[in-house]
Amino acid sequence: MRDKGIVSPSAQADDQQFEISLRPSRLADFTGQAKLKENLAIAIEAARRRGEAMDHVLLYGPPGLGKTTLANIIATELEVGFDQTSGPILQKKLDLTGILSNIRARQVFFIDEIHRLLPDVEEMLYSALEDFRVDILIGAGPGARTHSLPVPRFTAIGATTRQGLVSAPLRGRFGLVLRLNHYGVPELTRIVLRSAKLLDVTIDQAGAEEVARRSRGTPRIANRLLRRVRDYAQVRAAGHIDLDVARTALDLLEVDRFGLDEIDQKIMMTVLVKYSGGPVGVNTIAASIDEEADTIEEVYEPYLMQLGFIDRTPRGRVATGRAFEYFKVQRKTPGGLQDSLF
Repeated sequence: MRDKGIVSPSAQADDQQFEISLRPSRLADFTGQAKLKENLAIAIEAARRRGEAMDHVLLYGPPGLGKTTLANIIATELEVGFDQTSGPILQKKLDLTGILSNIRARQVFFIDEIHRLLPDVEEMLYSALEDFRVDILIGAGPGARTHSLPVPRFTAIGATTRQGLVSAPLRGRFGLVLRLNHYGVPELTRIVLRSAKLLDVTIDQAGAEEVARRSRGTPRIANRLLRRVRDYAQVRAAGHIDLDVARTALDLLEVDRFGLDEIDQKIMMTVLVKYSGGPVGVNTIAASIDEEADTIEEVYEPYLMQLGFIDRTPRGRVATGRAFEYFKVQRKTPGGLQDSLF
């Protein structure tokens, strides 16, 4: 969920530290994603029994669902070191060479936003992932030669919100390719209750469910909303969060009962009103609301589709009957008349 105002660097650092403090450190404490956890638990235990590096893992799914948290958990469960970078940071082959030359046996090497690796850096990563070596070019011109630097067997974990942008050769070098899905309200409620306990905040079941319901199926957003509701409760409600306090605080934040924010509203009203329910292309929607098309596809659209408000078709995005009903927009028939059903 995008912040509605300008956030200072210190506030961003506080939010980041806040999120880190609430992250589980063990797989048993990680809520939800049952099949993914089972696959990881088996792979981790097998690697520990053999005393080997675990297979490389590619985690994909919408932002805020726990990809970075899982990477840290894997390193903790394997009892090995953890090194982290991201695709945009690795601008040159030398950057990757420097990291891999210092990597230790069985260590976890986490690459966030792996789909944003530059082509020449990605090609160097191929041999590191498959053959555990790094090819270095020494010299220049006719006298140049290639030297292979061996790398200890390690576990690479890649994370991406855009699996389709990860090239087939790179994706094929990961032994485990796992998807994280949006969370249901019961799972998010457990996360909110756990986070409230860590923050020493009293919250009842109904209050936790209300925060969970408006969290867009995303633990990161649930924890951020909990922090804002906690502030409201401490100032206006003697520090305790119940259903009424949660509703009042979240309404004040302009987060509706499905967790839709200003951008979600703009997207839906553009499709529903301006383009009569569609079909309309994502680039047209982006231009209409002054937002990046990639941001709409990665951040907003998956949740709107999960709610059943919008469908992807070969001709573009189409609003559903559920969307017309929820946003109280009257559907127009092909002849231009309003549909009396809504």
